[in-house]
Amino acid sequence: MEELFDLKNFDLYKEDNRREVKKAKNGLPLSLWETYSAMANTYGGVIILGIKEQANRNWKTTGLKVSDREKLLDDFWNQMHNLQKVNVNLLDENDVKTYVVNEDLIILIYVPMAKREQKPVYINNDLFNGTFKRTHTGDYHCTKEQVKEMLRDQVEETMDMAMVEEMDLSVLNLETIHSYRNRHRVFRMGHPWENLDDENYLLKIGAVKKGKDRQFHPTVAGLLMFGEEYAIVDYYPEYFLDYREMLDPMIRWTDRLQSTSGEWTGNLFDFYFRVYNKIIRNVKMPFQMIGGNRIDDTPVHRALREVLANCLVNADFYIPRGIVIKQDMNCLTIENPGTIRVGKKQMKRGGKSDPRNKGLMKMFNLIGIGERAGSGVPELLSVWENEGWEEPLIEEENLPSRTILTLSFEKKMPKKSAEMPKKSAEKTKKKYEKILTLMEPKEWYKASELIKDLDIKERRTRELLNELVEKGMLEEKGVTKGKRYRKK
Repeated sequence: MEELFDLKNFDLYKEDNRREVKKAKNGLPLSLWETYSAMANTYGGVIILGIKEQANRNWKTTGLKVSDREKLLDDFWNQMHNLQKVNVNLLDENDVKTYVVNEDLIILIYVPMAKREQKPVYINNDLFNGTFKRTHTGDYHCTKEQVKEMLRDQVEETMDMAMVEEMDLSVLNLETIHSYRNRHRVFRMGHPWENLDDENYLLKIGAVKKGKDRQFHPTVAGLLMFGEEYAIVDYYPEYFLDYREMLDPMIRWTDRLQSTSGEWTGNLFDFYFRVYNKIIRNVKMPFQMIGGNRIDDTPVHRALREVLANCLVNADFYIPRGIVIKQDMNCLTIENPGTIRVGKKQMKRGGKSDPRNKGLMKMFNLIGIGERAGSGVPELLSVWENEGWEEPLIEEENLPSRTILTLSFEKKMPKKSAEMPKKSAEKTKKKYEKILTLMEPKEWYKASELIKDLDIKERRTRELLNELVEKGMLEEKGVTKGKRYRKK
């Protein structure tokens, strides 16, 4: 909670996608519950009651009385526990704090990001009209499609594990199946499934299931991985794969691969290897030698394989616009429909795998792709750091939901030293000394009283004073505009 709100920094905060202030002059505002839903369905955040944002975006307390504290909290918890108001209560007592700022009460409500099994979090017992998400500094109503997306993500058995009973194995491309088996054979020589016939092999890898008619039918994962494009589109009308290569600025694109072309199967397996081979041909890979031999499979190769597979196994194929991969001279952009199920923060941290299509992930794992679950993005970040390239950019869009990964192959600008440059450090040290010289022993001073002598802005003056407090050279009392300092 402290990373979102610290009373010492009250004057520095502005509303953003993680912080929302509300006046609450006449009791709990109705919009409180919309923001609760929005933050829970996005990345969490803090709602602060008893504050208004002024025209300059600075915060000001609204005069809530400390004597009204218990009444407001009782009203809040009564509504929070009312299923007619909120379908999921994500909070406990530690998530609500109260403070006194300039003699006025403020109430801080920390809203955690809901787990995917808990989403959508909605209000007023209305699934489609009571579900919100948050973007920038505002809450917005989710569309019916966004609500359905969250409902799809609730279940443990992912959507690609279902059997497509109305289809038989004729919709699967035999050449693709055999190409997959050859890769599996090379990667896992002597595997127990190696000598099975195609039907039983597909059953083992999760590409088909037996129906009530005792016949084999493709699973959704099997259809996506090995199917013909026309059959995949019959199941997923929005299914679309698109690779665009733009290596010459004079030409709109120098190469393009689309699942709708009719020149190839249009399935995920063939798309993956066609696109990967194009990427590694055009990206300037680092040159490595071991024992006098050139190494053709570098960490960059492995990282690209992982992120490309992650794109496919985390796509929500019900969402329009499909998978789009764009490559220009110094940049590769990988887009897939659907949000990040574990959240962007957890995705960067790694260690937790929650693919949207578990059946597809299993199939890629069997041929040595994406084996280390939950490590793809952290490894990517590490590889890019080691190569000195600009840090990969991960973004999420809404309406429709999309995850966008941008990989730059440009060398990043040299970072400024983490240590303060010598001249700047000397300048700050002189400011410290001047502050201490200006202060009379046992006298309390406001930041505004020191500005003129220091010849710097009030915000910088407060920063210097707070740094001296942290160093143990000053003590402080009060908060925000009323805060005062004196020598220890």
